[in-house]
Amino acid sequence: MPNICKPFSLTVMFVAMTFLNHLRADEGMWLFNALPVDHLKSTYDVEPDDQWTDHLMKSSVRFNVGGSASFVSSNGLVLTNHHVGSDTLAKLSTPENNYLKDGFLAKTTSDELKAPDLELNQLVNIKDVTHEVNAKIDAGMDDATAATERRKTIGEIEQAAKDESGLRSNVVTLFGGGRYHLYQYKKYTDVRLVWAPESAIAFFGGDFDNFNYPRFCLDACIFRVYENDQPAVIEHFLKWSPNGPAENEVVFVSGNPGRTRRIFTVDALKTQRDHMLPYSLDYFRRREVLLQQYSLRGVEEARQAKDDLFGIQNARKLYTGKLQGLQDPAILNSKIAFEKKLREQIAANPELAKYDKAFAAIEEIQKKKIARLGTGVRISSQLFEIAQTLVQMAEEDTKPSAERLPEFRDSSRESLEQQLFSSAPIYKGLEQALLADSIGRTVELLGADSEVCQKMLRGASPVQLASAAVNQTQLDDIAFRKQLASGGTTAINASNDPMIRLAKAVDADVRAEQKESEQLLEAQRQAYALIAEALFATQGTATYPDATFTLRLAFGPVKGYELNGQQIPAWTTMDGAFKHSENHEGLEDYQLPTSWIENRETIDPDTPFNFVSTADIIGGNSGSPVVNKDLELVGLIFDGNLQSLSADYQYDDRQARSVSVHSSAIREALVKIYDASHVADQLGK
Repeated sequence: MPNICKPFSLTVMFVAMTFLNHLRADEGMWLFNALPVDHLKSTYDVEPDDQWTDHLMKSSVRFNVGGSASFVSSNGLVLTNHHVGSDTLAKLSTPENNYLKDGFLAKTTSDELKAPDLELNQLVNIKDVTHEVNAKIDAGMDDATAATERRKTIGEIEQAAKDESGLRSNVVTLFGGGRYHLYQYKKYTDVRLVWAPESAIAFFGGDFDNFNYPRFCLDACIFRVYENDQPAVIEHFLKWSPNGPAENEVVFVSGNPGRTRRIFTVDALKTQRDHMLPYSLDYFRRREVLLQQYSLRGVEEARQAKDDLFGIQNARKLYTGKLQGLQDPAILNSKIAFEKKLREQIAANPELAKYDKAFAAIEEIQKKKIARLGTGVRISSQLFEIAQTLVQMAEEDTKPSAERLPEFRDSSRESLEQQLFSSAPIYKGLEQALLADSIGRTVELLGADSEVCQKMLRGASPVQLASAAVNQTQLDDIAFRKQLASGGTTAINASNDPMIRLAKAVDADVRAEQKESEQLLEAQRQAYALIAEALFATQGTATYPDATFTLRLAFGPVKGYELNGQQIPAWTTMDGAFKHSENHEGLEDYQLPTSWIENRETIDPDTPFNFVSTADIIGGNSGSPVVNKDLELVGLIFDGNLQSLSADYQYDDRQARSVSVHSSAIREALVKIYDASHVADQLGK
């Protein structure tokens, strides 16, 4: 269940919250500095103290490509999903060595492959900075002024924190703008691949089984972090459970859920249902067809497009599930009832009356969002994004750091440059197909005679423009990128590189849209902050905020469920994978790798393979460690079932389940199938 980290519309940037009187059972993606200790104590007889919480927090890891992970050894081993690592697997692959398809194993540390641009983050500190962020915001400010002032203040806080600590420092908006927390991370940028299985078993069952259950997937891979060219010495790492969890045993998920929208008003949810999600689905379907067609050109083209195609197919299925959830009247009716009750409580208390205006404000914002849908420049390809970064960076660097767009602040520069100067391969055939299609889509939406399209095309067709830009650019040369970056606006303005020219041609329009988006975001942030305060006043503050791709704790028992009158068991076994393959004989997605077939007799057939729990997760939790109360790793989150896809808007534990790889299956596969006992022996030590 890969996280879709880059937003496709403004709405997916907004954060949200939900409150205890509206919670179901074990609902919640809880802040590590505000865990529901009383609930855990009374329900599961687990009382997490500071030491327990700190150890789990520091054993957890975030991948910059959009996923979660954990330290699982004292010498730097990091466990995550194969599909979280697939971006790096694809970048490390060549026509001769397809690690994404065929897997990889390093026999020694000297064989471990260095990722070209991977950054892992370990959260080490959280601080509430709400007062500092809001101190300079006056109630009389218009949205544009407030957005500018807030951005400047956040930039100053982040830079001061980084200067003092040396840590990556990010201010995170919580509770729809009701709170702001400073998150500080230790960064690891020397990350090396240790082991990955074949994609055939990592994504066994293919698109059809995706988001379904039962599952039989070894969706796991292992990296190692290095410092000073040596395996890093890790103080906080997870022990490895010898047996995994028992049925009905509570388990804990420590990961970075991407984003949820549980505070959204009814008007906002209807906008999602009727406009935003359908718009995004149209994009995914179009891009999926494009990548499929490119893959049909040949074996090498299929390899180049594989990771992108998987991500788009996953997104298409994910967003389809979200849309189906919002089209279920039960979900919307529940939201309508909750909102009605809240507004009645506000109306009954004169001191709370000021909060009611927020609902009307959000209603107006929805109209603006709908009107803006499809009106912006949406060009996407790796080379174009490099060009756009260079063009915008040159301009932003002329401003004080705190006044720049967030990604260009000094506090974010190291991470930005790691991506900008990545040595990852660029495939010009794929680039040309992606660029031409995205330019064509922009022309379709805006009209060929629009001012921005005329500036962009300059008499060429989308296909001609893409061909010239991709084949004549020098941006695939890292040294050339560095030269432009160091030259600032002078170098950018003097450049005749066609991709730079394309980025410059649309930059004013892109910036205008960014500014309008920021103002709209500020207006919505202020409105949801009022709703948050109303909820604090009527329901209390012991609750969790919506997901923000920051570390959270979820929990729930290992438990099966009933579907269509059939009881779905909590577990599958490794032997079940072979039977599942036999039941789908002749279908490519159900063909087990040769390594599994050859070693079938050595595998303990009863080894638990995948299991489900009621833990509240969402995209971004992929790769999250699943631990027991003793903080032993018992599983690895890799998916949710179809019934969980409406969790963006509402949690329901009747059928919704998170899906994990069992710890025993990972170890069994390493030892019995992949001849990787040397890796297995390091786990938890």
